[in-house]
Amino acid sequence: MASKPSLALKRRLKAPPEKVYEAWTVPEKMIGWWGAADAASRTAKADVRVGGHFHVGFRGNDGGQHDVSGIYKEVVPGRKLVFSWAWRTTPERESQVTIDLKPDGDGTILTLTHEQFFDEEARDNHGIGWGYALDNLEKVFA
Repeated sequence: MASKPSLALKRRLKAPPEKVYEAWTVPEKMIGWWGAADAASRTAKADVRVGGHFHVGFRGNDGGQHDVSGIYKEVVPGRKLVFSWAWRTTPERESQVTIDLKPDGDGTILTLTHEQFFDEEARDNHGIGWGYALDNLEKVFA
């Protein structure tokens, strides 16, 4: 069986792991950075526990509404999140995201691994989207 495409991105953020974890798990903080650089009308919900659900919605620069949701599979406060990932428009293409947070002096090394993509085009598109989102997240802690 052929393996499905995946991607991994790394960023150093100027905040301790606990603050970065909050940015991923507190809806009021999630809406401050999630989505493309010019995303508007962000909404977020998060029930951060194994088996809990999350939902993030935003209007993109294309004018379209984008909604993604998933279920938390692993939750280690301040250190790690693993969750499923499915867009409202393609729920059959569920994938998985892992967020690892490692202390690094006065900051955090964030490693995002997104696995089990439907195809390479989906991986590449998500790589672009995550790049924008992580740029936004860096600005939160600048």
